[in-house]
Amino acid sequence: MTGFSAEWLTLREPHDLRARNSTVIEAVATFLELCSSVQIVDLACGTGSTLRALNPFLPMRQNWKLVDNDLSLLARATASPRDNNATLSAVPLDLNRDLEAMLDGVVDLVATSALLDLVSETWLDRLVVEMVTRAIPLYAALSYDGRIALTPHDPLDVAIIAAVNAHQRTDKGFGPALGPAAAALAIARFEALGYSVVRGTSDWVIGPDAPAMQSELLAGWANAAREVDALPRAEISAWLRRRRDLVAAGRSVLRVGHADFFATPSATR
Repeated sequence: MTGFSAEWLTLREPHDLRARNSTVIEAVATFLELCSSVQIVDLACGTGSTLRALNPFLPMRQNWKLVDNDLSLLARATASPRDNNATLSAVPLDLNRDLEAMLDGVVDLVATSALLDLVSETWLDRLVVEMVTRAIPLYAALSYDGRIALTPHDPLDVAIIAAVNAHQRTDKGFGPALGPAAAALAIARFEALGYSVVRGTSDWVIGPDAPAMQSELLAGWANAAREVDALPRAEISAWLRRRRDLVAAGRSVLRVGHADFFATPSATR
């Protein structure tokens, strides 16, 4: 799996936290409210952002298995601030190879953030089948869905966004990635197998008060456009300069579309 730096995950976390769909989180909390304790598996946990987002909404005792293939991220995740009702264990694991191992035993909830758009259709189908077989619910947050809006508009924005979405479909370590199609396809797969789904958007809206986040995103999008060889490099560089000038002038706003959902088996507890 393609890794992400702790610095990037730290930079994006406040935006993730604001963007998470409250209706979907409420559905998770309601589903689990009668449990005295819950076993939660967090797939591709990174530095623990899903734990920090969900923990305050779950008053019962929580036992979290934090799963990632990056030992340094796992160390940060297990050091996460949380309420005293949560215990954490780190599980270094290659999800491409050993996914099923994390779904065995007692699991009340699988959670993941910013993962599904990185995986292939084959891997997603594998996840869905294994979870449905075990009747486990899934909270999946912050899947990129292909929508980007940049203000003010630049004539090259449309071409850059198309290049970004093409890059999103390249292999991220699980085979050809689903990219913007991931959340909709996952929801369709779960519903076809009898699950109920609560869904909602979780868009980043990044304004002039977050120049570092804007700059990081714009640089990443420019690199993506270069990697898919979508446009002449000089045009990409000129676009990036124009957009950076807008950021520096406090005139830039970026909106990046994401989707959250909570899928539950038809036989609820």
